[in-house]
Amino acid sequence: MLRYFAEATWYPTALLPSQGVRWDAINDTSARATLTDGATTVSLVFQFNAEGTIATCRAEARYRDKLTAMPWVGRFWEYSVRNGMLIPLEGEVGWEYPEGTRLYFKGRTTEIHYEFAS
Repeated sequence: MLRYFAEATWYPTALLPSQGVRWDAINDTSARATLTDGATTVSLVFQFNAEGTIATCRAEARYRDKLTAMPWVGRFWEYSVRNGMLIPLEGEVGWEYPEGTRLYFKGRTTEIHYEFAS
């Protein structure tokens, strides 16, 4: 569910309170978002840049495998409007090790389509 939550950056309406997301301010540039599905609850800390878009999301502990929970971070940039949605065109995600972040995904959105309910 943490991965879904982070990937919602590319489908920003999924992060609205009407979709079950609870937002709690941490300071002027970050907030904790919490989502519950059945008995599972996850939280990510989102940090926002000067333009008000998501710069990073972070979980203190996400399971890298069945036994190892580690800090996990996503970073997003180069925002652009696509199909009426302001989304990041570039992003990367990785595990935070003591010696630094080890990325396992880095990508650029080249095409995206949304289906809107009428």
